[in-house]
Amino acid sequence: MTSTYLYGANVQANGIRQHYLRYGAPSQPSSVGAARQPLVIIPGITSPAITWGFVAQRFGQHFDTYVLDVRGRGLSSSGAELDYDTDTCAEDIKAFIDALGLEDVILAGHSMGARFALRAMSRGAGNVSKLVLIDPPVSGPGRREYPSRLPWYVDSIRDCTHGADIETMRGYCASWSDDQLQLRAEWLHTCYTPAIVQAFEEFHTVDIHQDIPGIQIPTLLMCAGKGGVIQTQDKEELQRLLPSIRITTAENAGHMIPWDDYEGFFAAFEDFLGHAP
Repeated sequence: MTSTYLYGANVQANGIRQHYLRYGAPSQPSSVGAARQPLVIIPGITSPAITWGFVAQRFGQHFDTYVLDVRGRGLSSSGAELDYDTDTCAEDIKAFIDALGLEDVILAGHSMGARFALRAMSRGAGNVSKLVLIDPPVSGPGRREYPSRLPWYVDSIRDCTHGADIETMRGYCASWSDDQLQLRAEWLHTCYTPAIVQAFEEFHTVDIHQDIPGIQIPTLLMCAGKGGVIQTQDKEELQRLLPSIRITTAENAGHMIPWDDYEGFFAAFEDFLGHAP
């Protein structure tokens, strides 16, 4: 596959530097005289934008694709002076779209990123025409706990801060390829531990179900068949809250769906995006 990577850049939005990577081929529009539809990807809790590059490369064949470094990760603003709560990170997404002047956006979030994207919509994000929620944690007050444990994140960040190699990362992500492990070993140290801790804690203290009923655009919920994050009763509840929601499952994947089953991840979009990714 020919690379669709264009560049990395920074934009001031919501009072911080937001770094992103862009993929696509603007000189070769998907149809004569038509610009490519923007697709904005919000990664998960410890996934700097670059770790989604292998996914964005493929999306870039059909979409003007942007992968965001969420604050406290990658090359976006980070540090003790910033807030990292769900509402603030949702406002980052709204401001990012506005700062780049994007229109008719497909907004896709994975895990934590899906929660932030959903909250951005409930807080009035504009110029978004479709929403994709990829295996979002459905934990919250009085609900089943998120299946991962905080030390898995904190310990791996600590190891990478000190300097880790592929074998160190293999202890955390045994099924990943060497290329994936190498990238994680290189970039995980950019994840600011207090930001990760707060996000993880808010998986359990912030209930995103309140944001579901007000969604008024086509919405896809993609579930991991082997992830344990979204179970049958969760799908049923979300369908009741938003009857129009479309639910698909990548049956052979764990929570990190494209890492576990690359083709199955894209197949789970079905025809929702308008192009077969």
